[in-house]
Amino acid sequence: MRLKDKVIFLSGGSTGIGLDCAKAYAAEGAKVVIVARHAAASADAAKSLGEGHLGFACDVSVGEQVEAAIAKTLEHFGRLDVIHNNAGIATPSKPLHETSEDEWDSLFNINLKSVFHTTRFGLEALKASKGCILNTSSLVGVMGQAIHAAYTATKGGMNTLTKSMALDYAPLGIRVNAVCPAGTWTPMLRTWCAEQPDPSSIERYLDEIHPLGYCPEGDVIADASVFLVSNEARFVTGHIMHVSGGAELGYRRPND
Repeated sequence: MRLKDKVIFLSGGSTGIGLDCAKAYAAEGAKVVIVARHAAASADAAKSLGEGHLGFACDVSVGEQVEAAIAKTLEHFGRLDVIHNNAGIATPSKPLHETSEDEWDSLFNINLKSVFHTTRFGLEALKASKGCILNTSSLVGVMGQAIHAAYTATKGGMNTLTKSMALDYAPLGIRVNAVCPAGTWTPMLRTWCAEQPDPSSIERYLDEIHPLGYCPEGDVIADASVFLVSNEARFVTGHIMHVSGGAELGYRRPND
């Protein structure tokens, strides 16, 4: 029970990697507050964890909603130990010159400005608990990715933001890290694959970009996240942890 009685505020926790993290946190004894845009999905996800968890609607791109959500968390539990900024979107899949201003703003508001909001409104509680912040980044924020310029910009920004936050908040006893997946099976990715002209070739591609030979489920990200928010990582801060099956290690020949 590495997270026994810790209160974790988890954005984007109603599906995909976020839900896998929520399940792992709950299994390790944490009380999890799941926030996402849809109230029913958030509540259902929290209910699936068992008794003692919360789930409600919050658009993390809107400061007033984040302030209210964190206030509700503190009112219910009396403390806050971890903020896990997991909410994010990846669309549109376009080069930069084809991206509209609204699309650009949406990506940055959800993926990056949300971290600004949760930090502003959660910092005092984290100071009291000597807690930590975990950001869900992406390997494309390190490597880049074709036709995803705005998305990769948000994740590259998240990586350097994580390091700067780690420096700023270390004197307060607050650690800040990021988990950095490559390909990971989520409902959204499976839907996207099914819509492709040759889904089997896409699945094979997603397996082959990882030197370990397969595209993983979200539980591998959840396991790394449990470590990073636990006391086992008490001397780890400013770290961008790749959980990528080695995808960043370089080009490989086909069928290697």
